[in-house]
Amino acid sequence: MKRKVILAVLSAAVCMLSACGKEEIGSLDDSVIVNEGSVNDSTENISTENIQTDMSGGYIVTTTTTTIATDESGNPVETTTVMPEAVPETPVPETPAESVPSVIDYTPSTAAAGTPASTAVLPADAPTESDYNYGAAPVVYDISGIKYIDNVLIANKSYSLPADFCPELDDTCLNQFYKLQNDASAVGLNIYLSSGFRDYYTQDAIYNNYVSYDGQEMADTYSARAGHSEHQSGLAIDVNQIDDTFIGTPEAIWLEQHCYEYGFILRYPQAKQDITGYKYESWHIRYVGTDMSYKIHAKALEMGDPYLTLEEYFGIDSYYH
Repeated sequence: MKRKVILAVLSAAVCMLSACGKEEIGSLDDSVIVNEGSVNDSTENISTENIQTDMSGGYIVTTTTTTIATDESGNPVETTTVMPEAVPETPVPETPAESVPSVIDYTPSTAAAGTPASTAVLPADAPTESDYNYGAAPVVYDISGIKYIDNVLIANKSYSLPADFCPELDDTCLNQFYKLQNDASAVGLNIYLSSGFRDYYTQDAIYNNYVSYDGQEMADTYSARAGHSEHQSGLAIDVNQIDDTFIGTPEAIWLEQHCYEYGFILRYPQAKQDITGYKYESWHIRYVGTDMSYKIHAKALEMGDPYLTLEEYFGIDSYYH
């Protein structure tokens, strides 16, 4: 197209030359915008120079000016003068990137974002084996399908237990609870065991019963699906009233403040539902042994958060996959 336009203009110039007694005529346009990848045609009387890329990725082609004149003998001659004016580059606004929907990673995180036991320093005030309230770490089972991090069994919404895993309530866990119970009683508090070990099928029946009453979405905020309950691990204990009436009682306050001294942690603290996957349960404690409970407690105090969860400490998640 551009070649045809140039030829047409030249043809008109020749006609004007004949009609006007070979007088000098005006110049052609000094620039043409050419898209990237197009061919810049030239004619006998048009040359192209100074190709530069503009902001849109095309090319700005600055051409020369061709003037047709006559010599002393009256013969037509061509003189070429490069136009000094540069074509200003017009900034092209950036095209906003298309919005990309967020992608949810459904792979459980195993990154140690917290402080694993292997690297955490045991606090100086932690009990030793000769101390009354020392609690050994729970037994570690060499069973396929069980998730351990630094010998701590993980049972949450992301990590499940096999249906045939049936350890009963851990003996050390139970003995440490008795110590806790006796010390609470010494200060006038009544803390008792309401629910301990529950196998896979018992938990399945409990969960489905809650679903039939409140629907699955609501039930998932306070009851674990079968295989995902800490009670099946044999390391969890529910005390006293297993509902919100226990919140704020002297027993609940004492339990939260002192359970770590016996190897327990408050498993589902207040305002941690987005982390643990469960609502606040002031009655649910989880046994991890005093070495681990003191490390978790020390890390929590360092962070200004007295009730650090296993998810936060180990850097793992908790949601159904």
